[in-house]
Amino acid sequence: MIIRYKARTSVENLCKWAEVAKSSQYYKAHPSPRGMKPSTHTPIGKCGMVENTLVVDQIRAILSMDYCVYGYAKMTCELRDLEYLINKKKVYRLMKVNHLLSGKRISVQGKRKWVKHRRIDAKRPMEYLCLDIKYVWVQGDKRWYYQLAIMDVFSRRILCWIFKPSVRQTDVVALMRWLDLRFGLKGVIIRNDNGSQFLANSVRQTLKELEAKQEFTHVSTPEENAYIEAFHSIEQTELIDRFIFSSYYDARQHIQKYMYWYNYKRKHGAIGNITPMQKWEQGLSCSPVRQSFEPASVDMSRSDSEGLRNESAPFNLDLFNETAYLRLAGDQDNDDLVQNCFRNSVQLIGG
Repeated sequence: MIIRYKARTSVENLCKWAEVAKSSQYYKAHPSPRGMKPSTHTPIGKCGMVENTLVVDQIRAILSMDYCVYGYAKMTCELRDLEYLINKKKVYRLMKVNHLLSGKRISVQGKRKWVKHRRIDAKRPMEYLCLDIKYVWVQGDKRWYYQLAIMDVFSRRILCWIFKPSVRQTDVVALMRWLDLRFGLKGVIIRNDNGSQFLANSVRQTLKELEAKQEFTHVSTPEENAYIEAFHSIEQTELIDRFIFSSYYDARQHIQKYMYWYNYKRKHGAIGNITPMQKWEQGLSCSPVRQSFEPASVDMSRSDSEGLRNESAPFNLDLFNETAYLRLAGDQDNDDLVQNCFRNSVQLIGG
């Protein structure tokens, strides 16, 4: 109608009488997508340019690393570390076109009720620790094994871990004594759930002797221990769901490699897209962790003590010297009892 009568009056009047917007009259569909054409090259370094195909090859190389399941955001950080001048949108486009995205996020509608007073605001390393036990299925043995990991909340660094057919209170005591020897536990707040291993009198008494503060989450509220639960979710996605373990030792080797990857290589979004060890070092430079650790409470040989002090990777107590483990895990005045506990709860390589 507007086209028919536009010679007699203005288009503005015709649109007003027809009750349609003027923009709909002037709109012309474009045969191709609007905006600039996607770039075919990417800047690198100060003055270099490379084709996008090479960037995609670089992305594939990063994703080919063991345990790497990066999305476009963390991949952008990795590429920038390699001096690529690239933003998240372009990385997303390249990964989407080449089917390299890890998966879509689940959209959440409506408001969520945030839990009050459950967030830990750690200001320095070794201020808050959290720990939990995770079940790991080993297909070759057709049974479950148990992994206990201890995390520093400030840096998200995994300080130590064990992987065993069962986790007992003696194992928890040994880990706590090792942590005290390595870093010092005086004044450190340790958060755990209500597992029998953590409720045991021996564990609570050990932490009391080490002057650490133990706190328990409420029953059926894993969100109160969200930091270590989040780590276990990441480990499930990047390691356990991607590999079939042929034996206990195969699983333990994978876990040991993954712990190194997580601490030293994997970028963590919650701490600014840096690795846990980088965050740990930043924290030490601002607020140093105690430097004088007296191993008087644990009778260890000189070589064992030096090995602990020089240990920088996430420590696996499974591989520790048996005698030193016994001294860490139990009462030194009751060697027979400790030996029995050790035989029941610890499985050495080749033993």
